[in-house]
This record gives sequence, structure tokens and C-alpha cells, in this order.
Amino acid sequence: MNKNITCILPYAPIDELKSTIKNLKDSAMVEKIIVVAPEVVDVEGVDVLVAEGGIYVSSTWKALVERMLGGCVAVYTKPMALVLGQNALERMSKACADTGAGMVYSDFYERKEGQLAAHPVIDYQEGSLRDDFDFGSLMFFKKEAFVKAINEMDADYKFAALYDVRLRVSQNYELFHLPELLYTEVELDTRKSGEKMFDYVDPRNRDRQVEMELACTAHLKKVGAYLKPDFKKIDFSESKFPVEASVIIPVRNREKTVADAIESVLKQKTIFAFNLIIVDNHSTDKTTEIIQSFKDDRIVHIIPERDDLGIGGCWNRAVEDERCGKFAVQLDSDDLYIDETVLEQVVQAFYEQNCAMVVGSYQMVNFKLEEIPPGLIDHKEWTADNGRNNALRINGLGAPRAFYTPVIRDVKVPNTSYGEDYALGLNISRNYQIGRIYNPLYLCRRWEDNSDASLDINKMNVHNLYKDKIRTMELKARQQVVKRQKI
Repeated sequence: MNKNITCILPYAPIDELKSTIKNLKDSAMVEKIIVVAPEVVDVEGVDVLVAEGGIYVSSTWKALVERMLGGCVAVYTKPMALVLGQNALERMSKACADTGAGMVYSDFYERKEGQLAAHPVIDYQEGSLRDDFDFGSLMFFKKEAFVKAINEMDADYKFAALYDVRLRVSQNYELFHLPELLYTEVELDTRKSGEKMFDYVDPRNRDRQVEMELACTAHLKKVGAYLKPDFKKIDFSESKFPVEASVIIPVRNREKTVADAIESVLKQKTIFAFNLIIVDNHSTDKTTEIIQSFKDDRIVHIIPERDDLGIGGCWNRAVEDERCGKFAVQLDSDDLYIDETVLEQVVQAFYEQNCAMVVGSYQMVNFKLEEIPPGLIDHKEWTADNGRNNALRINGLGAPRAFYTPVIRDVKVPNTSYGEDYALGLNISRNYQIGRIYNPLYLCRRWEDNSDASLDINKMNVHNLYKDKIRTMELKARQQVVKRQKI
């Protein structure tokens, strides 16, 4: 095969770097290797680009364009040794040529705590807009597509350059997933899934998130899915309800926590009537007995007739009940409201912000209710003007969530137990404003029985694939909205 590939690497400890370079040189297709380093370094047989910001900075890629040779570009993103599998680059090159894709990525092995394990990734789709989409650390581009995307990049990014380029490539080309284990990388982030999931709302990452939102918003405008801040108004006096608000708790087998959740609702102090609807999804432990032990007329205990309901289905059962109030307010059976003012704050926000959904903030705590990192999750990345567009990039909208009941009855919640709240929020935000409360409203317990506390890669992939599918559906729906607006 002809030498046809330029390989671009971040600077790494010299032994790691030399190992990667040797691996690349062993491939008959590598024409040139470029190392992006923060200062001048002497590495034999490679081209060195001095770029202090590294591979996530716009200026780095603008400078790299003129140095690329051949028809393909392989970008490795980790400052650790890369071990290529048998004919890995040749295989990626063939896939790129055969499919006409703008980018190819593959499954890989990861070495974690000395053990080697397969790391499958998922197919890219139109809705795979999150900036943390897992391509692995080796991305293979058609040079023509890659250079075009770099040249079109019109923002001076410090963090989002590679994300911007990927989005631009996807506008004209397929990003092709080759489900073969083609290389080995070292896993640097060994935290459990439940510890990683809040990185995007960590205040320390705020500057990075602002740039990612900018890149994603530009992409949505390009593909005709950007929605202007023009929302439907709500007349809250249109319908009559038995109470002003209902707290909804779907529960199954939470004997350790459900009593705390119930008590935090019953102690709420409001100027309006409210109730608590508990959808007890056929618990087999003492959950049902605990619920029945509370003697309070405000509690509505429902055991569904159906046995095929996920969390979303339980929500539908609650809000369709004739006893449901004007506003349906979420509380997970693991968690509890932070004080007795929560319901009052939520209902007030609906009227003040004229919104169909309100999302609050929460404090991360352990089972003993002691604060744990990252502490307050307030989703301050949300803005009234662009929140519903940025919602297509992030992996969740926050909590606790509350809904204007006629809207949630109309939209309906997907009958799943993961991502159902995100799907609902995306759908509602297509037409209505989502209100925000930035002070903490509840305590979110992280413990071993949380559904997302420690997921293996296959379960994480199932979850991420579903959320990407939700985003794809919503993106297509918004494209239709934009088209109708232009007629």
C-alpha cells in the first residue's frame, strides 16, 4: 500500500511518545507524523508543531493544515502510548475509502489497572451531538473532509476546536463506526460511571462548556434545527384541578429511602392545596407496607394494573389520574426535598416565568446526607434564549423537574426507566419555555443502589445510544418546525 496517512499526536512523556511513534512507523501507510507540543522538543523522525494550547485549540489546527500530507489524517488524542492492532490503519483506510465516510472510528481494547478489556463504542447518528461522544482515542479522517472543516471553523476556540471540526465533518459526510477492536489505549479515568456523569456541570468546566455550546449552536443553525427564543404562552386559568400541585414519586423496592422521601413532601408549607401521588410499581420488599403506614389524606397510593411500566409509564399513570393537580412535581424515591419551601418555590416559578416545565437544582449527598463532590448541581449553563438548543448537546436537564399537567398529559412520557425525563424535556422545550430555579431544592443521594452508580461499558452504551436516538428524533422534529416557519 502507498504511504497515505498523516498522524497527529499530542505531546506525552517521552517513553510513551516514542512507543506510539514506533507503532505508527511500523505501518506501511504512514507518510508523516506530527507531534503537537507546548515547547520545542527534539523527537527523531517526526515533525513538531509548537502549540501551547494543544489539539483542542483552533489555532493549532489552522497551523496543521499546511503540514498534512497524503489523503488521510489519523488523530490520536491521549498523552499515553498507543498500541495499534494488526493492520489497524490499513483497515481504517479501507473502511474510509469503501464507505466514502469523512471519519472512521473503531472499537478498541483498554488497559485498566493492568487488565486488558474490550471497549465497544456505538454508532454515530444525527443526534450524537454531545461533546463527550466516545469515539475512542483514535479518529481517522478523510483529509479532504477534515481540511474543509478546519478552514470553515470561524471561532477562536481554546477547548472546542476538535468538537467543532467533528460537527462540521458530519454535516457533509458519514462518521462511520467500524465495530472491530483495532488498537489498545490506557484508560486514564478510572472513576465509576456515577462519578463521571456530572463533569459537564462542574463549575470548573464552565469555560469549556460555553465554547461547546457555541459550536453546537452553530451546527444546529447549519443543519436547520436551531430554534429562536420564541415560545408559546400559557394561560394557567384554562383548566380546573382538585389541587394546585401533586408530587409524583414512582417507586419499586426502596424500603431504605421511601419513608424519608414521603416525610419531606408532607412537611411542605404552602398557601395552596397539594397532594402526593405514589405509584408503587409492584414492590416486593417492605416498600408497600411503609407507604401504607402513613395515615395522611394527602397521600394517593396507586398500584398500577399493568406490570410492564417503567418509570416513565408510572409517571403517565400518575398524571392521568383525576386526583393529579395543576402542576406535577418530581421527587425520586431515593431523595428528599431540602426544606419545607420547595413546592411553594416551584409553583411560583411557573407563574413568574410562564413556563410549561420548571427545573430546579440539587445537592449531591451520600446516604448519610453528607455533601459529596461535585456538590451543587445547578445547570447554570442554561440560558432563557438558547437553553433549548443547548439541551440537544448536554446529557440531562437537571432536577427536580416539574410540569404543567395539561402539557405533560399531551406530550406523554416514554415508558422507559432511563432517559424518559430527558426525552420529555426536549419535547416540551420545542414549544415552551423551561423555567429554572438555581438554589438547591433537594438532596440527591448517591449510593450503591442508584441505577447509574456503577455501569459496565455495555450498559452505558445502551443508555447513550438511547439518548442519542432521542436527540435524533428531536433534531428531525425541529428541522420540520424550521421548515414550516420558512413557508
